[in-house]
Amino acid sequence: MADRTHPRGLMLIAAFKLLKGLALLAVGFGALHLIDKDLDVVMEHWINFFRVDQNNHYMHALLERFTDLDDRKLRQLSIGTFFYSALLLTEGVGLAFRKRWAEYFTIIATSSFIPIELYEIFRHVTLMKVALLFINLAVVAYHRQVAMELRRGKRAGISQ
Repeated sequence: MADRTHPRGLMLIAAFKLLKGLALLAVGFGALHLIDKDLDVVMEHWINFFRVDQNNHYMHALLERFTDLDDRKLRQLSIGTFFYSALLLTEGVGLAFRKRWAEYFTIIATSSFIPIELYEIFRHVTLMKVALLFINLAVVAYHRQVAMELRRGKRAGISQ
């Protein structure tokens, strides 16, 4: 059962941020590993390893995205994923250790992506984009409520 001073919602958000941060860290290292490699050979290896149907529509879409990658784009991808991973890991660790700054930081960081998500939705609507927007809006609303409680001094056990 969750501690009253640290609601389950915060622990869930912290775990989600940590999981995403670790996943992006792996993507960043993976992108670095692909530099100076023949991507066609690497993709063929993984397609055969996982026994993926090469005639699958989704597989073709994924392969098309990989054909545009070169070493410069792989370096940019790794830098971007390392930066975003560090942001998510900072949020997750701060929330897990009940730091007040982490709650404010999460509001700011999560809110900053909402305009980008709206742009992407207006550019091309997908169910996944809409779902991610609503999840981020819910996280911001939840943290805003927590921040208001902190300001009023209703929550104990949160450190500066």
